[in-house]
Amino acid sequence: MYKIPFSPPDISEDEIAAVSEVLRSGWITTGPNTALFEQELAHYCGTQYAVALNSATAGLELILKVLDIGRDDEVITTPYTYAATSNVLVHRGIKPTFVDVKKDSFLIDEDKIYEAITPKTKAIITVDIAGVPVNYDAIRKVLNIKQREDITLISDSAHSFGSSYKGHKVGGQMDFHVFSFHAVKNFTTAEGGAITYNDNSFYGKDDLYKEFKYTSLHGQNKDALSKTQAGAWKYDILTDGFKCNMTDIMASIGRVQLRRYEEMLRTRAALHEIYSQLLGTKEWAILPFEKNTELETNYHLYTLRLKGFSEEQRDRVIQMLGEKNIAANVHFMPLPMFTLYRNLGYRLEDYPNAHAQYVNEITLPLNSKLSVDEAEYVVKELNKCVENF
Repeated sequence: MYKIPFSPPDISEDEIAAVSEVLRSGWITTGPNTALFEQELAHYCGTQYAVALNSATAGLELILKVLDIGRDDEVITTPYTYAATSNVLVHRGIKPTFVDVKKDSFLIDEDKIYEAITPKTKAIITVDIAGVPVNYDAIRKVLNIKQREDITLISDSAHSFGSSYKGHKVGGQMDFHVFSFHAVKNFTTAEGGAITYNDNSFYGKDDLYKEFKYTSLHGQNKDALSKTQAGAWKYDILTDGFKCNMTDIMASIGRVQLRRYEEMLRTRAALHEIYSQLLGTKEWAILPFEKNTELETNYHLYTLRLKGFSEEQRDRVIQMLGEKNIAANVHFMPLPMFTLYRNLGYRLEDYPNAHAQYVNEITLPLNSKLSVDEAEYVVKELNKCVENF
């Protein structure tokens, strides 16, 4: 019998060797490896700039901080996401303006964004789910029609590093994209994340990259590497920043992962196709998304839905798979289901499409360490579980 974890990190001996080299170098925090990693990230995403950080959450928070988006501003986002997307708004004293997803979709409804924009709307945070990008051009078209192109567009692209939109890698379509390199992502630095963008004068900034960098270091105008230079200890604090910089240890992992990434994506695509071929004939299976020539997913998650299943039945299927040593998951619980957001006044019934997506969704294990035989076994055992109902 197989034992199939949900999403183990794909770490090779090359990553281990790279980390060892950094550890032996005597420089383990933010330094030359992080600077090189940022350059390589920007090149991969086709953007002018990349800022490497310790998480995607930090990236979202840093953008809001540096652009002074906070209390008394409104920010539109989706309730169908992980809590980080909205928690950063709550930290800034903003009550998120939730817009439901489209019917039978995991992605935010552009038409409802149009209706939700008010004179106080300062930003929109869209979310790419399971590696599938939102329709970025459609979002920009909404702002054009609404004559509100002053609104900052932020993409929570935590799931979509390596995905493509209209022939270009995700990373430069919105004003800012924020990626996650957490351990369960396709591409990992253990923890970690990055902001990518093109306009370094955005909001009239003199040097947005420099401001992101020092704000990620408590507002300190010198990083640790600069301070080690003889006689260069003295520094200034320019703002009440955060502490969310990436280390060279993390960056060394990421640099190797980047060299391996396209092959890892091909493995994921092949496994995704196996799932779809085997499940496509099942009347009870609602496959994650239809093929789209304009969008190319990075196959981060296989978000299957079980037709006609209740939340309780779906949960029982996950439990039954667990008893067979197959780890499945759910992406996501809509945010109004959580105590924090209920206490802020949100009601699940106001987001019927998000709720409908959630109740029968089951995320199957999909990762670049999964074998073809294991993927076929997952479907075989899933079929047995579903047919018990």
